[in-house]
Amino acid sequence: MTETCCLGLDTSNYTTSASVFDGEHMEKAGRLLPVPEGALGLRQSEALFQHLRQLPDIFSALEDTDALGKIDAVGASTQPRRVEGSYMPCFLPGETLGRCIASSFQVPFFGFSHQEGHLAAAAWSAGRPDLLDSPFLAWHLSGGTTEILYVRPEGRGIRAEKIGGTKDLSAGQLLDRTGKLLGIPFPAGAELDRMCGKLPVEDYYRVKCSGLEFSLSGIENQVQDRAGRGEPPESIACFALDTITYAVRNVTRSALETYPGLPVLCCGGVAASRRLRSQMEENEYASAEFSSDNAAGIAILAYRQLEEKS
Repeated sequence: MTETCCLGLDTSNYTTSASVFDGEHMEKAGRLLPVPEGALGLRQSEALFQHLRQLPDIFSALEDTDALGKIDAVGASTQPRRVEGSYMPCFLPGETLGRCIASSFQVPFFGFSHQEGHLAAAAWSAGRPDLLDSPFLAWHLSGGTTEILYVRPEGRGIRAEKIGGTKDLSAGQLLDRTGKLLGIPFPAGAELDRMCGKLPVEDYYRVKCSGLEFSLSGIENQVQDRAGRGEPPESIACFALDTITYAVRNVTRSALETYPGLPVLCCGGVAASRRLRSQMEENEYASAEFSSDNAAGIAILAYRQLEEKS
């Protein structure tokens, strides 16, 4: 690590994570929250409790890398999105710990949204940190979010504006509910992607889009019907993933008619799908390691914010 190092913390609904970034190198540690078998997630109170239990181990893992020798600023995700009323209690442990560390070491504390962290981690891990310095389009595809965003720089930070996406069920929720039907543990996306293998793209629902919005709730009903008819699990997995991809691809094309020439960045756990990527190769993607929830982007944003203040 070089002279200036920034610590990032993210305590999302499913992952406890911390990262240290020095402008070039990244050290990170993270762990999924334990979800009971057969469940599709955690209540906020349980997620908050699990973060408090896991944070000491996360910091022990970072200490083993010698990344915590010098911290010049601390960042934490404090809300899901940077919009009024966006709030989830699970972000309190990371924010509280981050403020305490910053106060103890007399260094700045910066708060960011979880979504902004995803975008920064995606741009950096895709080898495109330059994206953060000019407008671009982005998909945030995860268990709780399926949004297409117009992202622009704001100082050395970024501002993301939702311009479309799903009106009901998120892509990650559809995949996790599909996985539950097929007996796959939560979160199910990676296993469904593996099940698809190299099967051809030939059976999916052509989701109707209204402007830049679409609905996935009806697709869940179709998945249930297919499972009830005894269709092979691999076929059902492909149907769910390829239907999501069809909707995302079509909305992307429509968005580029309004914002021609802008690059498109994809982040979030669902964006790690090899099947989705193979059908939308023209986009930029977070590396698989940085697609799911992690604190790397928060550390990057803290570093950029510290640069702006210097």
